[in-house]
Amino acid sequence: MLLAADVGNTNVVFALFEGREIKARWRIATDPRRTGDEYAVWLLRLLELQGHDREDIDQIIVGSVVPRSIHNLTVLAQKYFGIDPLIAGQDKAEWGIAIDVDDPRTLGADRALNTIAAHEKYKGDLIVIDFGTATTIDAVDFTGAYKGGIIAPGINLSLDALVGNTAKLPRIAIRKPDDENVIGRNTEDQMLIGVFWGYVALIEGLVERMRRQIGRPAKVVATGGLALLFDEITDLFDEVDSDLTLDGLAMLAERAST
Repeated sequence: MLLAADVGNTNVVFALFEGREIKARWRIATDPRRTGDEYAVWLLRLLELQGHDREDIDQIIVGSVVPRSIHNLTVLAQKYFGIDPLIAGQDKAEWGIAIDVDDPRTLGADRALNTIAAHEKYKGDLIVIDFGTATTIDAVDFTGAYKGGIIAPGINLSLDALVGNTAKLPRIAIRKPDDENVIGRNTEDQMLIGVFWGYVALIEGLVERMRRQIGRPAKVVATGGLALLFDEITDLFDEVDSDLTLDGLAMLAERAST
């Protein structure tokens, strides 16, 4: 079995694969200071609770946008599983895709993995939206090449900035508003309207501009924690694929083992 670790700025998601099928997944807050031993105490217990032994795992791959985390996850793999992990984008786990931007080295692991998985699963010209700590909107052409994209603050990051830099605005939860009214009658509703409907306008507007620049029909694939929420109120997405980044890790590991 394959153990894949997707290290984002907010969370680390571990997924246990049998072939291309996810058998289990676990999430923990990203902390670059967390040691391999600390990961092991948490992860080995979760494996046991779901009926798996560490001996079931014969391959480990790590994809990370937090470089400091890679060492401690390598210690976890070597010390507790006896495995030298694959690091996405390096050595046997090189991306294997064309990265058509000014400096290919700056492409984040999550965006490269999304490109790999989206191209294999959906084909054609694609626009991939990943709702994470930052929201990224990426163009992938019909050959599978990464052509560039957009980075915008994630919706929760935007809300944190709004609340953190004002004296009287309260903390609110991000949710779908009760209706499509955009004239709020109290502070909380006005904030929710501004953040939520403002974000819908942001992604719809940027995707429309990107489509015009691509000049060919492009399917929109959405992933990340808030993709399902926005899918309820916009017809922008052709596909919602919550496991896109993890699937990219599994594909990369599969290529590396052949």
